[in-house]
Amino acid sequence: MNNIVIGQYIPGSSWIYKVDPRIKIGALVILLVTTFMLSNLFLMSIMFLLIIVMIFTTRVPFIKMIRGMKPLIFLLTFTFFIQMFSITEGKTLLQETMYIGPLSIMAILILLIAYFIVKKYVKFRILLFLLVVFLAFFLQAVLPSSLINFQDFTYEFTIRDKALEYTGFLLLRIMIVVMLSSLLTFTTMPTDITNGLESLLRPLKLIKFPVGELATMLSLTLRFIPTLLEETQKIMKAQASRGVEFSESRFKDKVTQIISLLIPIFVIALKRAEDLANAMEVRGYIIGGKRTKIDTLKFRVSDFVVLFVSLGLLTTAILLKVGVIQIAL
Repeated sequence: MNNIVIGQYIPGSSWIYKVDPRIKIGALVILLVTTFMLSNLFLMSIMFLLIIVMIFTTRVPFIKMIRGMKPLIFLLTFTFFIQMFSITEGKTLLQETMYIGPLSIMAILILLIAYFIVKKYVKFRILLFLLVVFLAFFLQAVLPSSLINFQDFTYEFTIRDKALEYTGFLLLRIMIVVMLSSLLTFTTMPTDITNGLESLLRPLKLIKFPVGELATMLSLTLRFIPTLLEETQKIMKAQASRGVEFSESRFKDKVTQIISLLIPIFVIALKRAEDLANAMEVRGYIIGGKRTKIDTLKFRVSDFVVLFVSLGLLTTAILLKVGVIQIAL
């Protein structure tokens, strides 16, 4: 639960906290478009380094960004191996015959059992998971069942330069998208995001689009994600104190435990929603009604600097895409 960073706000006083939320949202969209317009690993690496430098200048704890990546480890690993097996172009860097037979299967099963036993004692589980994945393939390479006169099923595991290049390209793109999105929620309060979106989408009111309602729903969603996660942690700790093991139980028990966790979460969510609705009604909230704001959003010179830098990166990406600017690789 601690690895979910959506909706979390980290108080701070660096330059990015002072940027107008409308500019932040616009710059986020521009940078995401720029990221998806880049077409090779070299340019994507430059973009990744620029984002890393920007994160350090904002003084946002980088460990928070890393924790936000942890739920994506399986996706990144799966993407890596899919690209390794699907791309057949380029120069062969490594080619190894892999054996699937009694010896390798038994060794992998022992490895998995050891992983599930040891992981609760290891702090850096990501590194342990990656090590287990590597050892699983290593065991297939070094344990042919011909040692016990058994015919294995074999396949060729080949690593090509094009596969590595495109895999690195995809992984960097995913990480950039996650880091940029996390940076927005880390440095912008939910109310500011709501006000910024409502201001940016105001022209849609001309076609009777409910901009205010959409912004309110988004604000409430972002506001209550951390609250529900906190309540979930409390329930898990309460059940753990009664002897429930969420990580070490069997699959059948896990299903029962998840159900016992979801029911109180739904009850709490409905109770919070009812309390919020009553509070909004008491304060005179009317759907679609005209409302005033205590803080009025105003652009400053620094806001335009951020916008122009973002537009400059997008313009450069477009010129590279159409071939006006060429980089010899």
